Order: sequence, then structure tokens, then C-alpha cells
Amino acid sequence: MSSHEDFDLEKQAVRAYSPNEQDSNDNNTFDGRTQISRIEHSIHDDGREVLLIGDTKVYKDEFVRAFGGTLNPGISVPTKISKEFAVAGPLGLSAFALTTFVLSLINAQAMGVDIPNVVASVAFFYGGVVQLLAGMWEFPAGNTFAACAFSSYGGFWISYGALITDAFGISAAYEAENATGQLSDAIGFYLLGWAIFTFMLWLCTIRSTWAFTSLFFFLFVTFLLLAVGQFTGEVGCTRAGGVVGIVVAFISWYNAYAGLATKSNTYITIKPWYLPGAE
Repeated sequence: MSSHEDFDLEKQAVRAYSPNEQDSNDNNTFDGRTQISRIEHSIHDDGREVLLIGDTKVYKDEFVRAFGGTLNPGISVPTKISKEFAVAGPLGLSAFALTTFVLSLINAQAMGVDIPNVVASVAFFYGGVVQLLAGMWEFPAGNTFAACAFSSYGGFWISYGALITDAFGISAAYEAENATGQLSDAIGFYLLGWAIFTFMLWLCTIRSTWAFTSLFFFLFVTFLLLAVGQFTGEVGCTRAGGVVGIVVAFISWYNAYAGLATKSNTYITIKPWYLPGAE
């Protein structure tokens, strides 16, 4: 029976078996360049379903399905490290959710608060450092999507913290050049870039679950509204972005809970709702 090491993470497919290749210990090896000619289904003696992909046998229950709780966008086989260590997905999602929640309340001007500097603390350490670490831990786990998303948004929060921290002198640079009007447009460019990146990630989730794909869709809308608010100076756009951002925060917490809650620790678990073509 093949193991998870036989899975090509880049191609998201099981490496085809080549009986002509052997390693230094005379063990059969796998050649990812060999064309897979057939996929067959059978039942093992122990009752588990088996897929025969080319000449490679893989237990069907070894495949990991798309799941927002682990930020896994599609069917894959877990790597060895992902079976031995805890999943970093809920941690990254929680860090993103809380930081987004705080900033979005300020963008929405809840209770009249509209100065975002308090976000710097949580942006640097929880949304930034913790989420970046979660992304790094996803690399050896073989979850490329989660590694890219967590690491990137961790970088976003660190950069945003720098943007609103006077010690970095970003705002002061525009004031010194008597170009304060350019600051809003520059921040708009910054937010627009993140909107484009988020849209790209959203396209990679449209065959996963409703909660998973909703997270990235509404996050894209949030960035877009905030960017438009900076370009036009319309406070209404920024406040709308804050409201949608609050929705994003709760969806992120929902996905985090889905990854944390199991039948072994709670009576309340979440069943994933798959999009068409995801199963």
C-alpha cells in the first residue's frame, strides 16, 4: 500500500508508479513523469476503499478533502508531518479574524471611534507574527494554499501596523513633501493590490466549501471598498468596508471553529457544506 509520501503536492496527484526504477536499497520508487493510464476502485480485505491510480494503490480515506477549518482548498493526501503535528489552520484563521474584527469596527466608526492606531498592537503580534508563523508551519505540512495565504496576510498585518505607527515615518514623509493629498491615493494603491491578490486566492476556493469560499470573496469586497474609499474620500465606502470586514471576521472564526471542534472535545461540531464539484 502506498503512503502519503507518494503524493505529488505540486500537481495535486499521486505519483505514477514505475516498476523499472529502484533506489539504492533496491526498493521500488515512483516517477512523477510517468503517465497515469487508469484509475480503478476496489475494496480492501479490511473493508477500506482503495483507489488504484496507475500502478499505485492509495486508501481513499487517506485523501484530505477541501475544508475551511484547515484552509485546504481541494482534495489532497496529507504529508508525514501533517499526520504527526497539529494543524496550524485554526491558529492562522483566529489571528486573522480577531485583527480584522478590531480594524473593521474602527473602519465602520463603531461608537464614534475612527482612529486606527490601537490596531497596531494586535496587527504586529497576533495578526502579523502569529499568522506568519502559522503560514510557515503549513509549508512542511504540504498545504501550499494555506502557507501562501497565512504568510501573505501575516505580512499584510505587519505592514499595516507599520503604516499607522508614527515611528516608521510613512505618513510624515508625505507631510514633509506637502503631499498629504497623495497619501490617501497611495494607501488606495496598497489596498487595491491586496484586493487583487485576494481575488486570486478566491478563485482557488470555488471548489471547496461555502464557508471557505465566502471568506475570501467577502475579504476581496472589503479590500475593494476600502480602496475606493481612499481614492474617492467617501467615508461611506470606508464604513461599508468596515461592515463587510466584520462579516469576514466572523466567517474566519467560523472556519477556525470548524477546524478546532471535533467529537472528542465538543458536542457542537460543524459539517462542511461543499460547493458543486467539490466532492
